[in-house]
Amino acid sequence: MATVITVIHLLVALALVGVVLIQRSEGGGLGMGASSSGGMGGFMTARGTANLLTRATAILAGAFMVTSITLAILAGGHTTRAADPLAGPIPTAPALPAVPATPAPPVAR
Repeated sequence: MATVITVIHLLVALALVGVVLIQRSEGGGLGMGASSSGGMGGFMTARGTANLLTRATAILAGAFMVTSITLAILAGGHTTRAADPLAGPIPTAPALPAVPATPAPPVAR
């Protein structure tokens, strides 16, 4: 289960990085270019592309947070009683009394 969520988490992270890098910034961005058609080969207007990329960023960011919280919950499920300071001392079995060592029988020569 955790492996599947980790793979999804990594794919979402890579997609999020890609979408953020494609967006047009104040300086021009990486993927939009300075074409008069607004980028994307005339497929969409500059405003439509910005809205699409903004929405994709928000969706991917939400998915990233959900997978992060899910992985944190799955990793946190392995606590022990010693980790809880309010649980009190851990009961132990009473110690067995020490058995005195018996002397070895004398060796005949």
